[in-house]
Amino acid sequence: MKPWLTVQPEGVRLTLHVQPGARKSEIAGEHGEALKIRLAAPPIEGKANAELVRWLASYLGLPRKSVVLLTGERNRHKIVAIAGLDAASALARLLPDA
Repeated sequence: MKPWLTVQPEGVRLTLHVQPGARKSEIAGEHGEALKIRLAAPPIEGKANAELVRWLASYLGLPRKSVVLLTGERNRHKIVAIAGLDAASALARLLPDA
């Protein structure tokens, strides 16, 4: 199991290192004990947080309400809860080449 992926009763929890202001939103591999995500949104007025939730839900094929930002509203280090997804499916979707 990856250190950035925690199993929860209702789904999984991800520890993320977010880099806002990128050219496009994408997974950029692992960063220490976090999954690194580049976001095509500026870190202004919550735009990066909104893009993170929108992009993760779309990327994982889940409704937007299934992705909730738990901590890190004003920080690059964020924890996100994802409902309705098991650990094996999360790993397969987030790191398909691993």
